[in-house]
Amino acid sequence: MGSESPHGGPAAFENLTLWQRVYQHLREAILTDQLPPGTELSEVALAQELGVSRGPIREAMGRLAAEGLVTVRPRRGSVVRSLTTDELIDAYQVREALEAMAVRLAVPRLTRADIARLEGLVEEMSALVAAQDITGFFRANSEFHEYFCRHSGNQKLVSVYQTLMGEMGRLQPQSLLLRGDPKQSVVEHRAILMAVKRGDVAAAVEAAAEHVRVPAENLRRKLATGMGVDHASAGL
Repeated sequence: MGSESPHGGPAAFENLTLWQRVYQHLREAILTDQLPPGTELSEVALAQELGVSRGPIREAMGRLAAEGLVTVRPRRGSVVRSLTTDELIDAYQVREALEAMAVRLAVPRLTRADIARLEGLVEEMSALVAAQDITGFFRANSEFHEYFCRHSGNQKLVSVYQTLMGEMGRLQPQSLLLRGDPKQSVVEHRAILMAVKRGDVAAAVEAAAEHVRVPAENLRRKLATGMGVDHASAGL
């Protein structure tokens, strides 16, 4: 938890708004699965652990609930939540729309240096797949997709996308159950990049949308055949 302050709490919680510090700490713990789905979150226990009052804990829980990361249960405390199958499909649909918009807005704004960076990320993903470094692959993959959002020129889009990916992002380690061979994911990223390099906005948008659509369609097929899927599964 870091060094202790003279008041008994971690020093990192001293200088910024307490509820924001608590929120950042808990959000990171949830996204990294230190607090997995189903974990009970007691205001009293967290207040004692973090050395703060229950007020900042309550405010942080409200923010986490708004992001879909916890469920606040009146008089019973909060619990880290997982996505239901229906919620997961809904999330994919929203992500597809957001990424298509991000690509449509970003492509005309990208410089040669930006395109070179995207190309570097695709090559990095390919090398990481070959090395079977799935953690590194997810990191490069996320940066590739976020790059279009950051260069869209639309800050509201960035904010909404980050919130959605916060909800879905903690489920990435299980996503290959829906995505399949990560080598195919690299092929799909290359298709997006090739359209970007040609300046073909429509083709880039369609390639990005199709890429996000793959795991959602696989999930629907599993449900249609009665196979089901672990609720901890999400997509790249």
